Amino acid sequence: MAPTYTMAGGNGPNSYSQHSTYQRALLEVAKEKINAAISTKLDVNSASNRFNIADFGCSTGPNTFLAVQNIIDAVEEKYRKETQQNPDDNIEFQVLFIDHFKNDFNTLFQTLPPTKKYFVAGVPGSFFGRVLPRDSLHVGHCSYSLHWLSQVPRGIADRNSPAWNKDIHCTGFSEKVAEAYHAQFKIDMGSFLKARGEELVSGGLLFLLGSCLPDGIKMSETMKGMLLDFMGTCLHDVAKEGLIDQEELDCLNFPIYPAHVAEFKSVIEDNGCFTTEAFERISHANEELPLDPEFLVTSNKVTFGGVLESRFGKEAMEKTMERIGEKCQDILPQLANAKSGMQYFIMLRKN
Repeated sequence: MAPTYTMAGGNGPNSYSQHSTYQRALLEVAKEKINAAISTKLDVNSASNRFNIADFGCSTGPNTFLAVQNIIDAVEEKYRKETQQNPDDNIEFQVLFIDHFKNDFNTLFQTLPPTKKYFVAGVPGSFFGRVLPRDSLHVGHCSYSLHWLSQVPRGIADRNSPAWNKDIHCTGFSEKVAEAYHAQFKIDMGSFLKARGEELVSGGLLFLLGSCLPDGIKMSETMKGMLLDFMGTCLHDVAKEGLIDQEELDCLNFPIYPAHVAEFKSVIEDNGCFTTEAFERISHANEELPLDPEFLVTSNKVTFGGVLESRFGKEAMEKTMERIGEKCQDILPQLANAKSGMQYFIMLRKN
């Protein structure tokens, strides 16, 4: 994840921990699939008496605790069935919470479940490279993180480049811009898989959950793409008021790329370290963002407020959020007719 693009920390009203029910819904729906996968695909004997779990892109909680507990519950159930023994007597779980060093690990550790039955370590670092010892991990998990790139693609912020992007994001309007973002995705996803392929034990499982695009659908046609373009319009409004330098705004781009299904599958196949056991579309109650201006403003602030404030200052960030709230009602009909994105559940088994 790019250095300054961590979620809003703390536990306050505008924090990620208080506004992550959208992401949590996918974890709740995926629990049954994770249970079935661990029951049929994981060899618990390979773990000896220590079982290591990692959540890549853990943020501040509480969703990471749910994800981890789902995995532990499934492993314990499998162990009971296969051995007729109590896992509490024979398995020690170690959970590794991994995110960028600017992540708010303090809030994460302060809100750890008091009834947890696992040892804990925080691992600061980029998941686009190795963060764990070789052959040390039994189950890896990553949800709603792989749409972030390691950096804005080369040439995107260069006015002299054919890939220069005056908008804040790649939503599909420029072929050169889209190609640059796709190329960066291939590099980053390839690096992510290569690192996990070295860290996971043979037969270990990697669960990936998040948002992508169905083949043939442009980001600009989806609600999330429309909202990003709308935020860009509001930023330009604030620049006209003199609170943001227009030239600096023209160089602002977010390192986000929701890949298409075929692009995901291609990178996984090229990596060669994994067998794809599942690649499924998964639905949940919160699959599309609610058409509520207050929610949409808060969601933007939680996700992008930090980088906008660091780039343009607190006043400009707050004014942008205010403008989003004022004008949001105008785009609700457009959002209501947006094409659907896709929530995915991917299970990979280390060869």
